[in-house]
Parts: sequence; structure tokens; C-alpha cells
Amino acid sequence: MTTLGYLLQKEFRQIFRDPAILRVIMIVPIVQLIIVPFAADYEIKNINISIVDQDRSPYSLELTQKLTASGYFQLISYTHNYEEAQQLVEYGKTDLILTIPQDFEKDLIVENEKKVFLAADAVNGVKAGLGTAYATQIIRDFNQDLRSRLVVFPRFSPIPQIEIQPAFWYNENVNYKLFMAPGILVILVTMVGSFLTALNIVAEKEVGTIEQLNVTPIRKWEFILGKLIPFWVLGLVSMTLGMIVIYLVFGIFPLGSLGTIYLFAIIYLIAVLGIGLLISTFADTQQQATLFAFFMMLTFILMSGLFTPVESMPQWAQWISAVNPPKYFVEAIRAIFIKGSRLVDLLPQLGIISLFAVIFNSLAVLNYRKRVT
Repeated sequence: MTTLGYLLQKEFRQIFRDPAILRVIMIVPIVQLIIVPFAADYEIKNINISIVDQDRSPYSLELTQKLTASGYFQLISYTHNYEEAQQLVEYGKTDLILTIPQDFEKDLIVENEKKVFLAADAVNGVKAGLGTAYATQIIRDFNQDLRSRLVVFPRFSPIPQIEIQPAFWYNENVNYKLFMAPGILVILVTMVGSFLTALNIVAEKEVGTIEQLNVTPIRKWEFILGKLIPFWVLGLVSMTLGMIVIYLVFGIFPLGSLGTIYLFAIIYLIAVLGIGLLISTFADTQQQATLFAFFMMLTFILMSGLFTPVESMPQWAQWISAVNPPKYFVEAIRAIFIKGSRLVDLLPQLGIISLFAVIFNSLAVLNYRKRVT
């Protein structure tokens, strides 16, 4: 058996001897992959609303029913006193207040218009913005329905109307799990590749075994491959388990080629393993490596486009995301899963990931050489 073979045998035995590492590699990503897509819902539901109905007419009751029947709102209070509803906002028990003024129904019939007042608690800006948008759309639909009932048009209506029929390409049902699950899988594989590699090498520093390896005739490339290949293999295993979970739990199967996914995963894991190796050259303890990895993972997640589109970020944030490896794998795996993109369509992403693999591993090797000579 070659020197590299003995190193790989030693690394695999060391990994499988530690049950905590196996749980992190195998169990934790699966649990997170099941939980996070259910929790990371882009829809805001169960918005607490208080309705101040100062009219108490059939029309005001109908509008209240439309709001509560939409599925987005929970009616917390139905009152005629605005101060009472405002007090609920101060206590954090309601998010929106819709005030229906007196003579609401009368003015709609006689004067063809009436204003309502919608107030939102903007402490949670996302909930306030989406809640207001949902309520506004429901009120518009209610208004349109009233117009169709109150106004009798001739057979050929002189009022032009534009009818919108949306068509959703690729993700026809706008299933956010189809959008989220592949991206979360990328982040989990990144954690396995970079974080555990850094901890493994730094642990060798802490116990002193790395010094023993440094005085042996083991060549540098053999040492690096001996450290990287086991986690590269385990990363691919974690990727496979993740795709199985996505299929069994969410019923999602990639429209594109599995071979394209694994080609990206093979090169991407080399890149993130290089990041882990680079972290290990700066850290002398596992605590330092954990802090380094936590900072980098937070940046990876926020700047990858996993939760918010990169195009919606400020310009400076888009520049940072341009040097963020997960961004390109998230783009690629979503395109393969949702659109069925081919390898030729994703060559720019593949090229950038390959460049990251070369850069990070080269920096790690150079920096490691300086630390041990």
C-alpha cells in the first residue's frame, strides 16, 4: 500500500471512530433539510388584524368576512373603538388595523366612493409590508365586486378593461419548497466540506500528531490529499442522502441530469475543502477554527441568494456575492432541479467554481508551507 493509502486508511478510521463527526455529517444535514424548507416560507400568514367597524352595515360585514376568509389574517378584535384597537397594537397583539368609517355602505351607493383607513405596526417591516399588500388587494377585489353588482353596463361596455392571466414558467405552482430545498442542500454540503475539514486538521495540531507527520518523509501533496479525500467522499455521500430526502419528503426530483449535479458537487467540494484547509492554516485551536468558520458560513448564507435575490442587494453586496462560491452552486442546482438546465447552459458557473477550487487550495498550500517551515 502506498503512503497515501495508509494516510487515507488512518483518516477514515479516525473519522468513523468519532460518532459525533458521523452525526454531524449524516444526521444533522438530513434533519435540517427536512425542517428548514417547511419553516422558511416566503408567505406571511396568520397576520393579526383588528377591524374598527363604525358602520356595522352588510357591506362592512362582507368586507370583514373576505379578509378573514382569505387565510392570511386572524381577526383579533372587532370593535367600533379605534383607541381600543390601537392599544392592542401597543401590546403587540395585532399587526394591522382596518377602520371602516360611518356611512360606508351609504356613501358607496350614493357617491360611488368611500375611504377606509389601514394602519400597520411596522416594527416587523416584512409582515407590515406584505400584510398591507394582502389587505389592499382584498379590498380592491371587494371594490371590483361591488362595482360589478352596482353598475349595470350595456352589452358592449364603454369602459375598457384589462384582464391579466399570469403564467408561471418552470415552477408552475409557485412551490417555494422546490426553490428552497436545493439551495439549502448546497449550504449543508458547504458546512460539511469546509467546517469539518478545518476542525479535523486543527484537532491534529492540538494533540500534536501533526508535528509527528511533519517530520516523516510524507510529501506535502500526500498529506493534503490524505486530509481532503475522506471529507470529499463524505461530502458526496451527504449530497446523495440530501437528494434522497428531498425526493422522499418533498417529492422533488431534478429535471436535469444527475451527472451534471454530481460534476458540480465534485468540483464545488474541492473548492470548499480548500476553504477549510485555508482556515486550518490560520487557526491553532478548534475554538478559533469554529469562529472563522462561523463568520464565513454566515457570509456564505446571506450572500448566496438562498433567501433573497442577489439582484435585489445593494451594489456593494453584489460585489461581495461575486466572490462567494455557494452563490454559483445555488444558481446551478436550482437551474438543474427547476428548469432542467444542461451542462452547456451552466458553463459560466462551473468555470467560476473551478477557479475558486484552484485559488483556495493554492492559498491553503502556500500558507501551510509558511507555517511549518
